[in-house]
Amino acid sequence: MKKIKLEINGIDVAVEPGASILEAAEQVNVRIPRLCFHPDLPAWAACGICVVQVEGLSKMLRACATPAEEGMRIVTHNPEIYQVRKSVIELILSTHPNDCLQCPRNGNCELQQLAADFGIREVSYEHRVAELPVDDTTNAIILNPEKCVKCGRCAIVCQQMQGVWALEFLGRGEHTRIAPTADVSLGDSPCIKCGQCSAHCPVGAIYEKSDAQRVWRALQDPEVFTAVQIAPAVRVAIGEAFGFEPGELLTGKTYTALRRLGFDAVFDTNFAADLTIMEEAAEFVERFAHGHGELPLISSCCPAWTDYMEKFAPDFIPNFSTAKSPHAMCGAMAKTYFAEKRGIDPARIFMVSVMPCTAKKFEISRSEEMFASGHQDVDVSITTRELARMIKACGMDFPNLPDEDCDSILGGYSGAGTIFGATGGVMEAALRTAAHLVTRRELEDVNFMDVRGLEGVKEARVEVAGKEVRVAVAHWMANIETVLDRVRAARRAGTELPYHFIEVMACRGGCVGGGGQPYGADDDVRRRRAAGLYKDDATSAKRCSHLNPYVQQLYAEFLGAPLSAKAHRLLHTDYRPRPTYRFEDASV
Repeated sequence: MKKIKLEINGIDVAVEPGASILEAAEQVNVRIPRLCFHPDLPAWAACGICVVQVEGLSKMLRACATPAEEGMRIVTHNPEIYQVRKSVIELILSTHPNDCLQCPRNGNCELQQLAADFGIREVSYEHRVAELPVDDTTNAIILNPEKCVKCGRCAIVCQQMQGVWALEFLGRGEHTRIAPTADVSLGDSPCIKCGQCSAHCPVGAIYEKSDAQRVWRALQDPEVFTAVQIAPAVRVAIGEAFGFEPGELLTGKTYTALRRLGFDAVFDTNFAADLTIMEEAAEFVERFAHGHGELPLISSCCPAWTDYMEKFAPDFIPNFSTAKSPHAMCGAMAKTYFAEKRGIDPARIFMVSVMPCTAKKFEISRSEEMFASGHQDVDVSITTRELARMIKACGMDFPNLPDEDCDSILGGYSGAGTIFGATGGVMEAALRTAAHLVTRRELEDVNFMDVRGLEGVKEARVEVAGKEVRVAVAHWMANIETVLDRVRAARRAGTELPYHFIEVMACRGGCVGGGGQPYGADDDVRRRRAAGLYKDDATSAKRCSHLNPYVQQLYAEFLGAPLSAKAHRLLHTDYRPRPTYRFEDASV
């Protein structure tokens, strides 16, 4: 297709048809200021900061939402444009709280950066901040509508990218505000706690509920035995907070930092990912090879997805794997198997999980199965962002920390465990072990390339012991209904099921793009983080979960076998339909 040729600041540029002026400018290394625009989302020109001038037009155009046209001559920066942008930023600041030092986005705020870039020291307009209450009802994310700049990112993410519709704009004119749909509390809305709203918010209007103070108190209590685990995606993202490039594999430095914070035991959620695969792959084989249970089997590692399923797709509850997510399994094993081997009273163990996810904060107490050890299996879940702040608070020189190992008893992992952090990783890991369970032979090639990548829905056909296994992988929630509807249609028609096994991750890219990861993720960042995990897998001595010697030891010494009664009690859960909305007045 013929490219469109235009001129930006006197520089010739050629772009693909449909490219915006904003995208064209970036090709010639011109970054036009913006606040409402995000590459994940359709541009809707809400903020007006990205205005440019086009020769022959009397009005300025918004670069993010204006397609480039043949022959355009565009000016992106001059004194007039500068003054318009500065005035828009000042208007936004006039309705924004002046509490940057207490804001969770201090130092990493897009509005703050714009104000600094434009040298704003005084605001020419009357300061008027709406008095709106903070909503902390989800126990995972917090909505502070006073800080909202009405960019619309959170609502677009929730409605279009996630398909949840828990957030919307209410009111008109200067009284417009972002709020949970139907103006209920966030905890009573359809919110699935995925945190994508917080990951895309440019300011501190939506952020994770911080549990760092609870962790600090536990670390300072000599009577408490503190244990910690890190998720697969944490190790390829935490470095971004310390100047590393996305995808840099920093497992050993993270272990070291956790020990220097004062944790008594450092585990790895990758170990528990291997454990999850042992249970989930065994469950799939029971259903696929022996007919014990409904197909397709649907993965259950993502707590935002399980919350969505219980609210929006309860007809698929029989299809859900009952295997808990890896961090929940690690918590249960820490307070049973580890406690028994080390002779520690499990009541003294305080288990912290470091996750790329805000929904894990909800998951750790979602049902009675999360207390399988007789105690809350995971006491606190913190995000990658929270851990980065804790490390900085201790003054650690993270980039120059030595690499250490974790505690092997609940730490050693295979390559299959580490790829859990990328979309398709759970499926690939499960297929590696399911094939072995069926054939009792090791695969010559353990790579399943068809389930990798950022395509919203990926499908593949895999042959196992002469039988075709049809799989689907969906990520970012708006895509999952497409997959579920295909299954529903086949059921209604009485035809062959389109899939035998389905993996779902709520966040774009999987956990590497989780709602608790460092800010600023786009598809390039997600690909680089995922590449770090696949590199870890490719260089691992063992690349299949069933080959992990520490998992083998756990079954031999404690659990017996996958799907045993003991394994079911400690490692599995169940699901129930949940209301999409909750109202105080049941008659509403």
